[in-house]
Amino acid sequence: MFDFVRKHNKLFQIILVLLILPSFIFLGVQSSDLGGGGDVVAKVGSQKIMQAELDNAVRTMAERVRSQQPDTDAALFDTPEFKQRALDALIHDYTLNAAAYDQRVRASDSRLQRIFATSPDFAPFRNADGTINSQLLEAQGISSAQFAERLRQQITVSQVIGGVENTGTVSKVANRLAVEALFQVREVQWRKFEPKAYAAQLNPTPEQLRKFFDEPAMSAAFREPEHADVQYVVLDLDSLKSRVSVSEDDLRKSYEQNIKNYTQPEERRASHILVKAEKSAPAADRQAAKAKAEKLLAELRKNPAQFAELARKNSEDPGSAANGGDLEFFGRGNMTKPFEDAVFSLKKGQISDVVESDFGYHIIELTDLRGGQAQPFEAVRAQIEDDARKQLAQRLYADAADKFTNIVYEQSDSLKPVADELKLTVQTASNVLRNPGAKDQGVLGNTRLLQALFDPANRSKARNTEAIEAGPSKLVSARIVKYYPDAKPPFEQVEAKVRERWITRESVRAARLDAEQKLAAWKQAPDKADLPAAVQMSRRLVFSQPPAVLDAALRLPEKQLPAWQVVDLGDEGFALIKVNKVLPLQIVPEEEKATQTQFTNYWAKAEAEAYLKALQREYKTKVLKPQVTDAAKAGDKSASGG
Repeated sequence: MFDFVRKHNKLFQIILVLLILPSFIFLGVQSSDLGGGGDVVAKVGSQKIMQAELDNAVRTMAERVRSQQPDTDAALFDTPEFKQRALDALIHDYTLNAAAYDQRVRASDSRLQRIFATSPDFAPFRNADGTINSQLLEAQGISSAQFAERLRQQITVSQVIGGVENTGTVSKVANRLAVEALFQVREVQWRKFEPKAYAAQLNPTPEQLRKFFDEPAMSAAFREPEHADVQYVVLDLDSLKSRVSVSEDDLRKSYEQNIKNYTQPEERRASHILVKAEKSAPAADRQAAKAKAEKLLAELRKNPAQFAELARKNSEDPGSAANGGDLEFFGRGNMTKPFEDAVFSLKKGQISDVVESDFGYHIIELTDLRGGQAQPFEAVRAQIEDDARKQLAQRLYADAADKFTNIVYEQSDSLKPVADELKLTVQTASNVLRNPGAKDQGVLGNTRLLQALFDPANRSKARNTEAIEAGPSKLVSARIVKYYPDAKPPFEQVEAKVRERWITRESVRAARLDAEQKLAAWKQAPDKADLPAAVQMSRRLVFSQPPAVLDAALRLPEKQLPAWQVVDLGDEGFALIKVNKVLPLQIVPEEEKATQTQFTNYWAKAEAEAYLKALQREYKTKVLKPQVTDAAKAGDKSASGG
């Protein structure tokens, strides 16, 4: 079954798509309120999307992603953005199902049967006689009737949106404009003005820096966030391991009892000659293959040294024949069982009798072997001791955790008592942030610990926090030694930082000013313009210039050429561009035709999306519990510079 899943990945993606369809499709849109519990997360008309249904959709969508990208980080599936995608998909399905119901659209039995019988996507679901492979479906927890009804619903929904998406057209004029936007090539000269080139020329006075520091816009830039200098103690298995010891006799006893864990698996190297004969081949063909193999074996018995030569000439295994039949080293479980059994029964240099497998008949020579011997005690002693210390530490942990929890609470004015009692170390850390963001604070980055540490009661009296579980078998308690509130520090304390920021800002201004002055001068006297040689720019090709330069160069109206412009490159500074002319369009008819097809598809998708939005407005779609909040969206927009 697992091999089947791996070989038919697309098939199971289809099943997952069908499983994600809302459960109300069996009852009809108008009856979807009959069951389900939990909170309502969204409404499409009178229909409610429940939290339980969203949770199920998230799980199903996660399985679909895993089937396509097995290495995807599981943390992705628990993000608000991923859950919002699942909710959007449910709203999409509910909307189209509501429209299908109101428009009396339903896939007929004949259409359902025709698609199932002819679509290559559903070939794995069909038996030889054209019926549904119910055994395959049951392995996925879905009956034939459920599969048929869900497939019908999928086809029905596609009819609603397909009436728009499949009829998109684009005029030749519109397509020509799109082609010209993509294929047009312009001759451009440009020069970059980088802020760092102007920084060395800037030497601010103390008065300029102080004025800059006092600007309201700079208030947040120089504020120091809430932070503290702290002491903390950690109880974990590593801290307990140092307190336990293991005798040499116990280590050797553990080694002997677990000798298999320290034994390298045996691997063998073999060569073979294969005479192919599939298991399903006629008996006469298999008998002929066996006779050929026996004849080759007889030759080898007379002269074993010719094994590699005979393999190159006679073996029908394309992967090893050219190498004289050599299969390299392999362990148990890597070969078909009859072949493996034969290999592991041979002595080095020995040639087997004819061995039958599902692939045909083999003659095998064992050429080498390695492994199978236990590592000496001295080589694994450190590992055995570490494992033993971990086990003993784990036994001590429960009792130590109780003591740790009680002492840090009962003697809350110091961490020394708990450190002395459990032989732990009181550690210190400076500049521990209340909200660390991307800063790695190690164990002091634990959210619960920070909440307790900066709690006003603990903070003002320098009390120990309660014992906080910061990981498996790991307790932490901390206390503030010195507290620093969120505040703007004195100018003298951050003067170097102020100077750095001032130079950064003014160097950007200097770069812009220089670009604008040269623009004015060179427009008046183009023959004096100090610009590099012209290059060709197009959206069709990739060049080394920044995207903003390409975009600006192609946006300048053709009627205004030659034209100049200063382009803002953000942190990189500015660019001064001169667009000289548009070069003749070079495109073959086949490219233009392919572009029209692609453009038509984009246009159709845009129309379908607009139609879906209109349907959602018609059904008064409302999201009651968004998975991504407006604040988070605003934060993303701000972070991206939007």
